[in-house]
Amino acid sequence: MTQAAIEEENKLIAHEYKELLRISYQTLTDEDKKLIRSAFEIAVDAHKNQRRKSGEAYIFHPIAVAKIVASEIGLDAVSIASALLHDVVEDTEYTLDDIDRMFGETVARIVDGLTKISHLKKDMNISQQAENFRKMLLTLNDDVRVIIIKIADRYHNMLTMDSMPEHKQVKIASETLYIYAPLAHRIGLYNIKTELEDLSLKYTEPEVYKSIKDKIEDSKEAQQAYIDAFADTIDNSLNKEGLNYSIKGRMKSIFSMRRKMINQNVTFEEIYDKFAIRIIYKSDAQNEKFLAWKIYSIVTDHFTPNPVRLRDWISSPKSTGYEALHITVMGPKGKWVEVQIRSERMHEIAEKGYAAHFKYKHGDQKEQGIEVWLNKLQEALENANTNAVDFVEEFKLNLYSKEIFVFTPKGELKSLPKGATPLDFAFNIHTEVGMRTRGSKVNGKLVPLNTTLSSGDQVEIITSEQATPNQNWLDYATTARARAKIKSVLREEKKSVAEDGKEILRRKLKSQKISLNEDSINKMVTFFKLKTSLDLFYRVGIGSIDNAMLKDFASSYSNAFISFFKNRMRKSPIPEDINKDEITSKYDMLVFGKEEEKLEYKLSQCCNPIPGDEVFGFVSVSEGIKVHKKNCPNAISLQSNYAYRIISAKWIDSSQQEYQADIELTGIDNLGLVSDITEVISDIMHVNMRNLNFSTDGGTFKGKITVVVKNKAILKKLTDTLREINGIDKVTRI
Repeated sequence: MTQAAIEEENKLIAHEYKELLRISYQTLTDEDKKLIRSAFEIAVDAHKNQRRKSGEAYIFHPIAVAKIVASEIGLDAVSIASALLHDVVEDTEYTLDDIDRMFGETVARIVDGLTKISHLKKDMNISQQAENFRKMLLTLNDDVRVIIIKIADRYHNMLTMDSMPEHKQVKIASETLYIYAPLAHRIGLYNIKTELEDLSLKYTEPEVYKSIKDKIEDSKEAQQAYIDAFADTIDNSLNKEGLNYSIKGRMKSIFSMRRKMINQNVTFEEIYDKFAIRIIYKSDAQNEKFLAWKIYSIVTDHFTPNPVRLRDWISSPKSTGYEALHITVMGPKGKWVEVQIRSERMHEIAEKGYAAHFKYKHGDQKEQGIEVWLNKLQEALENANTNAVDFVEEFKLNLYSKEIFVFTPKGELKSLPKGATPLDFAFNIHTEVGMRTRGSKVNGKLVPLNTTLSSGDQVEIITSEQATPNQNWLDYATTARARAKIKSVLREEKKSVAEDGKEILRRKLKSQKISLNEDSINKMVTFFKLKTSLDLFYRVGIGSIDNAMLKDFASSYSNAFISFFKNRMRKSPIPEDINKDEITSKYDMLVFGKEEEKLEYKLSQCCNPIPGDEVFGFVSVSEGIKVHKKNCPNAISLQSNYAYRIISAKWIDSSQQEYQADIELTGIDNLGLVSDITEVISDIMHVNMRNLNFSTDGGTFKGKITVVVKNKAILKKLTDTLREINGIDKVTRI
C-alpha cells in the first residue's frame, strides 16, 4: 500500500472508532470511554499486520462487532471493550494474562469464553454442530455477554461473506441457521435473529432469496400506500385522545415469507399477511397498559378484529421480556393485517432484547433480571449427558413454542410452552416435585398427567414419596427440562439393571459354549431386534429375554456361522491372516464414513435401498441419518445443496435382515399369468410378498409387487426368473 492509502485507511479507522462512541445505546462515563479507548488501541496494535479475505484491514471487523454490541444490542462499556478484543488472544501474540492485567478479570473472562468458542471443531457433521451448540451454551456459566458478543461476531461475518468461496458460505450459513438464529431468538434479539435467517437463506438458497427480495422491492410502493390508507383511517381518533404516537409498517422477513410459502403451499402473491403495522406510543410507566388498550379500542372501532388472533403480551410478557398487544384486523381493501401496539419502552425491548429490559430497572433489579434468565437457560443444561442432537432439538422446540400462562394453587403465575402438561408444570415448580409426582388436578378436577394445559388453568400437583419416573412419563412431558430429568433417572436405572444383566448373560452363554464378545453381542442385538447392547443387557436383567430364548439364539448363532463360513469357503478361500471373528463381526452391517462407524439410520422411502445397493447417508435435522441409493432421484439435489450433510456409507456382507423392494411388471395378458408369477415368487424362490396389484388394459397388463428379500443378489435372481415367464415383457425395480 502507498503511504497515502495507509493514511486514508487510518483516517477511516479513527472515524469508525468515533462513530462507535457516538452510537452507543448506553450512557458512557469518562471511565467507560477510557476503557473502550484502551481496548481500541490494543486491538489496533494486535491486528496491525492482518487483513480480511476482502483485503481490508482486519481491525474493521472487531470495530464493526463492537458497533453492533453498542448500538443494535445496546450493551455496556465492558461488552464493547470485550468485542474490540474478541479475536486478540485467538489470532495475535497477546495472551489472556495480558488482557487480565490490562483490563481486569471480567473482560479477560469474556475474551476467554469467546476464544474457547473459536476453538470448537469446525466439522459440519450435525452431531458435532449440536455438541458445539451445547458447549457454547455452557459458556453462560462464565458470562452471558460471551454468547451475545459471539452472535454479533457471527452477524458481521454473515454481512461480509461475499468474498468467501461458495462451499464455505453454505457451511457458515447452515451453522448460523442451526445455532446462532435460535440463540438470538432466545436472548430476545429479534431484529438480529431475522437478519441472520435472511442472510443464511441468501447463501443456502440464493435464487429463492433473490426472487422473494425482488418481489418485496417491486411491491414496496403498494405496501406503503396501504399503510398510509390504514393510518389515515385512525389518525383523527388517535389525535382526539391526545396521544403521542407514530404508525410504521414492517415487511415480514424474506426467511419467514419462504417458510410461509412452504408450510402453506402457496406462492408469494398468495401470502395475505406480508407485513405488520406498528403503533408506537409515548407513555409514562403508570399509563402504559391503559393507553395500549385505548389504542386497541380505537383500532377495533374502525377495523373488525379477528378474535382468535389477539395476543396480550402486556399482561403476561414473553419469557424474553417482550411486551406488546398483537391484533389481526380486516384492513382496507378487505385484507387481514397484523397490528402491533407498543409503548416506546416496549419497542426498545423488542429491538434491543435484554439490554433495553435492564435499562428500565435499577440496582439489584438489573442483576436479578439477568439472573432469572440465566437460571432458566441453565436448567436446560443441567443434564449434560443427554444426546447432543436431542438436546438441541428439544432446546429449539422449547425456544420457538408459544407460551401459555397457568396458576399455582396459591395464585402464582407460571409461564410454560404451549402444549405443556401437568408433568411439565411439576418439573417447572421444582425437580423434586416432578420426581415425586403421583397425580394432578386442573381447576380442582383430577386429570391424567398427559392433559394439555391451557392459559388460565390452575394446576395442583399431588406428590408421594414412593412415586418415581417411569418410561410412560416421556410420552406425558413436552418441555426440555422435564424430559431431560426423566431421561436421566431412567438412564441411571437402566444402566444399573443392565450391569447385572451383562453378568447374567455372560454366565448363561458360557453354558452354551459361546463367549460374550463384540461379535456375539452384535448377533444377539440383531436376533432379538434391539437397537443397542444396553437394551440387550437390560432385557436380560429384567428377565424379558429368558433361557429358552437364549437357547434359540445359541442354535441359530452356531448354524449361521457354519453356513456363512462354508459359503465363503465355496466362493474363495479365506486367507490365513483373516480372523473368523473379524468376518462375522461385520456380518449384515451398514457402516458410515472413513472409519466405517456403526450408526443409527433410517432407509429413505424415496428410493428404498437394500443391501448391496450403492448408497450414501444424508444427515437430516430431525430424523438423523437417512440412507439413499446413489442413483436416487433426489441424490443430485441433496449432494449439491447440502454437501456438508452427506456422509459416505456402504453395506458389508448383509444377509440376515430383510428389506422391502417394489417390482413393476408389464406384458401381454393371458390366463393363469398371475398364478405363474406368484408360484415363482413364493414356491420356487421362497420370497415373501407384502402387496400384489395387477391391472389390464386392451390385452396388456401392468403389475406392481412388493417383496421382502434379504439382499440384492436374491432380488436380481428373482427378477431374472420372472422375465422368463411366458407373456412378461419387462421387469424393473421401482
